[in-house]
Amino acid sequence: MKKKDNEKLVERKLVEMCKEFGALCIKLLTYQFTGLPDRMCLFPHGIIVFVELKSTGEKPRKIQLAVHKKLRELGFRVEVIDTIEDVENLVFELTCE
Repeated sequence: MKKKDNEKLVERKLVEMCKEFGALCIKLLTYQFTGLPDRMCLFPHGIIVFVELKSTGEKPRKIQLAVHKKLRELGFRVEVIDTIEDVENLVFELTCE
């Protein structure tokens, strides 16, 4: 059975790992644009990834899915992450290529 991680713990891990690997992990404030992902991660070599953070097993709301779709149509990568393992996999993928 998969270990459950809460959203704040997953977010903290993402911020820590981005910093450790020289990336910026910017919190997106959504009071003017509902549905934006939680974080925009800027990695070396011009790599931008939007990250929606959830507690393990939770899914994005419909408005979030619509915004994710629009961002992808614009050519951006959007990831929904709900475990610390997923954070580690994403950061290692983007920094160890």
